[in-house]
Amino acid sequence: MGALAPRANATSVAMAWRSLRLIIADDEPDTVLTLSALLDHEGHSVVGVHSAPAALREVRKEMPDALIVDISMPGPSGYQVAREIRELRGERRGPLLIAISGRWTGQTDRMLSELAGFDHFIAKPCSLAGLLRLLQPLTTQPRLTE
Repeated sequence: MGALAPRANATSVAMAWRSLRLIIADDEPDTVLTLSALLDHEGHSVVGVHSAPAALREVRKEMPDALIVDISMPGPSGYQVAREIRELRGERRGPLLIAISGRWTGQTDRMLSELAGFDHFIAKPCSLAGLLRLLQPLTTQPRLTE
């Protein structure tokens, strides 16, 4: 009977992982509540807001690692949030921006989200596994700083 394999790989992977600071901005309270609970359960720090101005206020308080933003919020849209964050960050690396929508899910909407500055687009209802795949690379990178 052979000896058990050393657990160094599992340990080093676990030590490299870090929790993320996330903002979820959606005018649908159920979406914010559900995504917040799921991502919190995964070990991340989540702030949920219900408007574009609230999302931008949170970004200015402390730069998050990523934002998940509904593109069709009333008032300033998610597109405006993405544009303002990209302007705020300038040439510096900014937070990962994920557009989410249950209504505007066509190819044109996806292209508009990219032009506004979003890195990814997901349709509602979204898969938690798919969302975690988008966030996973951030868990092994250094935290964003101002």
